[in-house]
Amino acid sequence: MLIRPTREELENFGEPDFTIFNAGQCAADPHVEGVGSGTSVAISFERKQMVILGTEYAGEMKKGVFTVMHYLMPKAGVLSLHSSCNEGPDGDVSLFFGLSGTGKTTLSADPSRLLIGDDEHVWTENGVFNIEGGCYAKTIDLSAEKEPEIFNAIRFGSVLENVIYNPRTHVADYSDRSITENTRCAYPIDFIPSAKVPCVGGKPQNIVLLTCDAFGVLPPVAKLTPAQAMYHFISGYTAKIAGTEEGVTEPEATFSSCFGQPFLVWHPVKYAQMLARKMQENNVNVWLVNTGWNGGAYGAGKRISLKYSRAIIDAIHSGELQDAEYSTYGVFNLQIPTAVSNVPAKVLDPSRAWEGTTEEFNGTISKLAHLFLANFKKYADKATPEIIAAGPRL
Repeated sequence: MLIRPTREELENFGEPDFTIFNAGQCAADPHVEGVGSGTSVAISFERKQMVILGTEYAGEMKKGVFTVMHYLMPKAGVLSLHSSCNEGPDGDVSLFFGLSGTGKTTLSADPSRLLIGDDEHVWTENGVFNIEGGCYAKTIDLSAEKEPEIFNAIRFGSVLENVIYNPRTHVADYSDRSITENTRCAYPIDFIPSAKVPCVGGKPQNIVLLTCDAFGVLPPVAKLTPAQAMYHFISGYTAKIAGTEEGVTEPEATFSSCFGQPFLVWHPVKYAQMLARKMQENNVNVWLVNTGWNGGAYGAGKRISLKYSRAIIDAIHSGELQDAEYSTYGVFNLQIPTAVSNVPAKVLDPSRAWEGTTEEFNGTISKLAHLFLANFKKYADKATPEIIAAGPRL
């Protein structure tokens, strides 16, 4: 999950800049001040050490290092990003922000584009680079048909986590949930055929803010103004869905600032301001893409088809959405396209796709808007009037 040194680099490695002590099978002591359970991930910037206790989730190591980078990189004047990243045939780079379960890994693993990385990057004056040396993909219900790049990356040299396999045939059962929904696989990035190694790219031209809306009222795609981009970046709305966190069995609305609140060290507005400068300097297009529900809220509507989400991303990269016709979408004041190739027009407008009553739709979108507004009060003291005005309007 981190960049692996070469044999020559190991021979001349010297002293580490940071040390990880992973004792995942040893529970933390909740009687110690600041420790609330048997699980603890502690970082000391003074000692340059991280200690992991009471959790055998391998992702704690990569996310711990990511937290360290979220502290060091802004100090150095460059921006750390909880995003995936890929590059087109013409060198055009796209960033995909999103929390676990929104499609960040899946949508960036595009056979027609080079994969720079699926989770953690840094944006400098010269472009972007990947912090990691591999990917850490969810495997629940994984199939060769739905996600061929990830499926085929699971081979000798990859590591499966919480996945049940047949002890006689050694064939993994990706539908088995007996341990957890959060089954994973870590594999070197060069196991993806279209990976770009070294994992560096130019300055991004498109930014995609991914969300998984459990209410079924956000559009599958919207083009954002700079102020709206900052509002939604700071808000970081999505839904916790089954398979991303322990105890979550159905979607639950949540806000995670900058799409990575647990890893932030500085105030969220600091990261947002740095991103705003990058966007302005490079004339970046920003898109809100909902991979959640359509036709109704969770339990009534359906999850937006992956083929529609892929078609939307293709339309972004081809320039189709840059030249599309747009209409204004209600309470959230979003610009949504009237047509996207290979996506039914009805799906693009949640108010048209809604299968319940108009009153139910209005009540649901109003409820979500209130949640946005209540959440943003935490950041309003440091946000500009333009950013505050970019939120939903009731």
